[in-house]
Amino acid sequence: MNGLLSADMIRGLLSSAAPLMLGSLGALFTELSGALGIFIEGFMALGSFFSWIFAGWTGSVPCGVLLTAILAALSGWGLARFVHITGANPFIAGLALNLAAGGITETLSIAWFGTKGVLRNPAIHIPGPLYGVRPSVYLAWGFTILAALLIGRTRLGLRLRATGLSPEASRERGIRPERYREFSWAAAAFLAALAGAALTFRVGVYAPGGVAGRGWICLAAVFLGFRRVWGTAIAALVFALAERIGLGVQIFGFIPATVLLGLPSALALTLYTLSHFIEKNKVKKNL
Repeated sequence: MNGLLSADMIRGLLSSAAPLMLGSLGALFTELSGALGIFIEGFMALGSFFSWIFAGWTGSVPCGVLLTAILAALSGWGLARFVHITGANPFIAGLALNLAAGGITETLSIAWFGTKGVLRNPAIHIPGPLYGVRPSVYLAWGFTILAALLIGRTRLGLRLRATGLSPEASRERGIRPERYREFSWAAAAFLAALAGAALTFRVGVYAPGGVAGRGWICLAAVFLGFRRVWGTAIAALVFALAERIGLGVQIFGFIPATVLLGLPSALALTLYTLSHFIEKNKVKKNL
């Protein structure tokens, strides 16, 4: 019984961590290219909504999710291209995308379904767990392995990191930093949309606000993981554990719900500050 309970707990933790792992990988790509992926939250919200819509239209959850992720990647590339051509501030552009996401999903929900509340569709058949594990978990770990290989062992990954460290030096070597930044934003939007879809199909309905600030937690996971693929994945697991602890403690009833909901964000701020302090001390020692 204890073994079964432990296995269930591990599966639950992996399921909770999958969206955070996907979103954090996207944030890592943008960070390595030299720009913080503020827009992760917005693309997660858009992915959460449109994956549900496209799954209903196509009659297939995988097709709906894939179509959403591809459109998100194109949008991410377009946003990066816009920033490059116009010279707009990447932070402001990303923040604008986050603000626009809520308005877009709410407006379309009212126009198409007459409500801005929860959307249900009994016709959507959500794939069940494979060997007791949700498909999103396999997806998250698969992309983590792929990202580790791409960033650490390919010329593309080397040039991506070089672009983030010194765009000027990269240009002198014939590398065009803007192209790698556009690639990183497209990859980040793709992964963020998958993260949003994972959140939606985990509960079986589209719920407005279901992302609930997880995009910001993904940004913190990048720095907690010291800008490394596996470090970021571990950080996502830590935040998922904090989320599940918060939900588990609710049964006692003596802790306000607002405090429990804010636990992952508070942990993100604390661990981000700690990781920044550690990194700063390492730099001082090297000097």
